[in-house]
Amino acid sequence: MSAKIVVPSLGESVSEAIIAKWFKQPGDAVVKDEPLVELETDKVTMEVNAPESGSLTSQAVKEGDTVAIGALLGEIAVGAAGKAAAAPAAKAAPAPVATAPSADKKNPPAVEKLLQENPQVSPANVAASGKDGRLTKGDVLGAIGDGMSSSPAAGPREERVKMTKLRKAIARRLKDSQNTAAILTTFNEIDMTNILALRNEYKDDFEKKHGVKLGFMGFFVKAAVTALKEIPEVNSQIDGDDIIYKNHYDIGVAVGTEQGLVVPVIRNSDHLGIAGIESEIGRMAKKARDGALTMEDMSGGTFTISNGGVYGSLMSTPIINPPQSAILGMHKTQDRPVVVNGQIVIRPMMYVALSYDHRIVDGRESVTFLKRVKECIEDPRRLILGL
Repeated sequence: MSAKIVVPSLGESVSEAIIAKWFKQPGDAVVKDEPLVELETDKVTMEVNAPESGSLTSQAVKEGDTVAIGALLGEIAVGAAGKAAAAPAAKAAPAPVATAPSADKKNPPAVEKLLQENPQVSPANVAASGKDGRLTKGDVLGAIGDGMSSSPAAGPREERVKMTKLRKAIARRLKDSQNTAAILTTFNEIDMTNILALRNEYKDDFEKKHGVKLGFMGFFVKAAVTALKEIPEVNSQIDGDDIIYKNHYDIGVAVGTEQGLVVPVIRNSDHLGIAGIESEIGRMAKKARDGALTMEDMSGGTFTISNGGVYGSLMSTPIINPPQSAILGMHKTQDRPVVVNGQIVIRPMMYVALSYDHRIVDGRESVTFLKRVKECIEDPRRLILGL
C-alpha cells in the first residue's frame, strides 16, 4: 500500500509554495510524522511530515519547484523497509589561505572568493566586523587597500546574487496587492505627550505585575479596534461582487525578521486588555525570530499594523496585506514645533498613515478612522472608558 504526500492547506489567501528542501531521498526509511520536505511561502516556512511509516518511493517535485495546494509531492510505500538517510559528509580541513579567524565561523562565499584571490591576506590578521565575528567583503577589501596585499587584485565592483525563494514570493505578492487593489494613503499626526507620560509612569509596575514590557503597540491595537468598530468598512474585504464585513478583530502586527517581513495575528484583540495584547505580541515576535511561526499564526487577520518607526522611518505608504482592505503605518516619534492654543511648543509627534482599498473604503471613512486613532492615543482615557 502506498501513501501520497501532498501540499497541505497553506492558509488564507496563500495558494502556492516553493519546495525549499527535501530531508529524505527515494529509498530512505521514514517514520510517521517526521519532516520530509520544507515548503516556503510568502508568509512562512513550513514542514510537511510523513503521513505513514515506511520507505519514500518517489519525489514528484524537486527543490525550487512551485506547487499548489493539494499537489502531489511524493509517495511512501507503507510498512516497507528503507535505508537510513545518508549522514552528512565530513567537512575537509580548510586550506590555510581560506581559514577563517575562528574555525567554527563560516565566512560568506564572496569573502572566501576574495581570500582565495588574495592569498597574501591572512584572515587571522583582518579585523572582523560581521555578525558573530565573521569577515565581510568590506573587511577584506579594506585590508587589501591598506597594503596587506602587494597585488593590485581587488574585489568585484558588483555582485549578482539569486533572490531567495521567499523573497521572490514576497515580491510577487506585494506586486499583486498593488495590481488588484485601488490603494490610496491618507495621513495624520499624533501628539504622543500623554501616552509617553503614561508609559513612563507605569511601565515598571506594569512589567512587575504582568511580566511583559509596556510598549506602544498595545495602545495602537486597542485604538485601531475602537476605530474599526466605528468604521466597519476598514475591517472588511471584497470577495468577487460581495463585501464581507468582519465582526471579529484579529489584528496582524508586522514583524521584521532576517528572512523578511512576517505578519503574525493577534486573535480577538477586542477581548484582550493592553497586557494581553503586549503578551501576545511578545510571544509572536519570539516565534518569528526563532522561525517557528505556523500558517495558523499568520492567517485570518482582518487588519494590519506596521511600525516603520523602529527603523527610524518618519513617513511611509504601507502596502495592504491581501485580502484585507487597509493597513495602519506607525512611524518614529520626533520632537517637532506645533501650535497649541495659539502658542508654538515642542511636542513628541508621530506621523501615521492609513493605506486603504478605495474600492471599498472612501475618503470620509479613512480620514475618520485615523482621527479616532489619533483621539485615543492623544487621550488614553478614551481607551479605558471605551470612547
